[in-house]
Amino acid sequence: MAPPQTQKAQEIRNLAIVAHVDHGKTTLVDQMFQYAGTFRENQHVMERALDSDDQERERGITILAKNTSIQFEGTRINIVDTPGHADFGGQVERTLSMADAVLLLVDAYEGPMPQTRFVLRKAFEHGLKALVMINKIDRPDARPNEVLDEVFDLFVELGASAEQLEFPVVYGSGRDGYAMDEPEHERKDLGPLFKTILQHVPSPDIDLESPVRFQAVTLEHSDFVGRMAIGRVNRGILREGARVLVCHPDREQLVHANVKSLYRFEGLERVPAQEVFSGDIAVVAGIDELSIGDTLCDPELLDPLPAISIDEPTISMQFSVNDSPFAGKEGTYVTSRHLLTRLERASIRDVALTIEATGKTDTFEVKGRGVMHLGVLIEGMRREGFEFAVGKPLVIVKEVDGKACEPYERATIEVPTESSGRIIDYLGRRRGEMLHMEALGHLTKLEFLIPARGLIGARTALLTLSQGEAILAHVFDSWQPDGGVIPRRTGGVLVADRTGPVLTYALDSLSDRGKFFVRPGDEVYEGMVIGEQNKPGDLPVNACRAKKLTNVRAAAKDTAANIAPPRIMSLEESLEYIEDDEFLEVTPSSLRLRKRILDADKRKKSERANT
Repeated sequence: MAPPQTQKAQEIRNLAIVAHVDHGKTTLVDQMFQYAGTFRENQHVMERALDSDDQERERGITILAKNTSIQFEGTRINIVDTPGHADFGGQVERTLSMADAVLLLVDAYEGPMPQTRFVLRKAFEHGLKALVMINKIDRPDARPNEVLDEVFDLFVELGASAEQLEFPVVYGSGRDGYAMDEPEHERKDLGPLFKTILQHVPSPDIDLESPVRFQAVTLEHSDFVGRMAIGRVNRGILREGARVLVCHPDREQLVHANVKSLYRFEGLERVPAQEVFSGDIAVVAGIDELSIGDTLCDPELLDPLPAISIDEPTISMQFSVNDSPFAGKEGTYVTSRHLLTRLERASIRDVALTIEATGKTDTFEVKGRGVMHLGVLIEGMRREGFEFAVGKPLVIVKEVDGKACEPYERATIEVPTESSGRIIDYLGRRRGEMLHMEALGHLTKLEFLIPARGLIGARTALLTLSQGEAILAHVFDSWQPDGGVIPRRTGGVLVADRTGPVLTYALDSLSDRGKFFVRPGDEVYEGMVIGEQNKPGDLPVNACRAKKLTNVRAAAKDTAANIAPPRIMSLEESLEYIEDDEFLEVTPSSLRLRKRILDADKRKKSERANT
């Protein structure tokens, strides 16, 4: 590692890049690196360099906010790449406190989407100025002028000030690395974008004389230096080895600590630094007591910054120790102690995630922003070797003005025009209220206000109704009174009545009962959900039945078994599918649907007791 370097005070710009999911934030940052010469000519850098997490690259979305820095014409531009999916809005809310302005990317065809509204509203709440880039201008169906009008209308709707309404605009393509002041200008490079950033992003207030103050916004962990906190130096100069106090408006006991290691960002790397000046982004390592929202203060002046406010979670889910007959066969970490420790570690890094105890010692309630938010946590845990069971996602109900209220989402669906009628009917049955309908070429853009309950399981249904072409996006809107009963699964499930391997003969004889989730050769156990029945109600079946062998030959030749391929569901699809009396068993190598009560007789007694 290179020796620590003392930085010199220089011009700084702190910019957060925000947008709806898949509108091109991370790809644009790649091209900004290239234009500014951040990488050597022979340096190999993969695409979407900031999406370093495996799940980010697989899903094609940003999950964790990332920090980086670009040196351009003597100015240090600190950039925060934020998630675009609504379930990871907690990352956006926290990281905006490190920025002085936001660069809002909007697709030149799709225009403002639900997450565009969310991130822009948060930016205005922080008092930040917005710069706008109409991205993907190279799309053949691009409509930049109409999209700009829609963006302006959104600014007005969100209560932008007169100054915020005078936002600068550039047009360009993050993928191809060019920007223009007007759509018809020459498509050359990203110079106009950098010029706009330097001209319109305000310089941070720099106070080098006052006692130091730094607030932790994001946490990471290193096996070499321990806990690492990323945040902005609000005042003074933060120095390596400095004696500081860890404080928080809600923390009763102060903690004395030393800044063991200090870093700042240079491109994608953290570079050791002896000091970081006011207005800049720093990484503080080695203070284990430091949590998100905590302030490091000079011992001579104790004045912590206000706590970071985060919107409340809207979805809860039970995480339990796996008690199936296959428990412990595939996972490394299987006990309640392992489970609780891992969940607590996740809640420290993600303040939008909360963990609460239940009446059972082996079950914990986890609250988050949505099914994908919790799904990413579950997928991360199973990749680390954890084995556990999770229950059906439930919306959180809270009291507002004396009334029980549930979360409502603003959902946008883009569908082929010929499918729009079926989609409107489906969402109407799930208590959705249509707010807007707009034609976009051969597509129709629908906007709904719908209970969060109505969207659980909706994504798969919408794809089925639109022959796989529907695009659904949604973001939390408000708390409103209970919307009424929402239909769930229409069919029952096929439940294995014994343990053993699935046999082809058994599946063939049961093929008229419904669709299966298992293949011949899969191991099943009593109480495991192995398929979906064509009729309502649950049906115990024997999927392990073998053909009886006799010494009597049939006159006709046996007909070969012709079994339909099984329905293999993803993690999110499985979470959306299960009902109140079911669990999803999660192991590093398997996802199994099962009944909470495995024994069929005990299930019947429980059902009679609850009726």
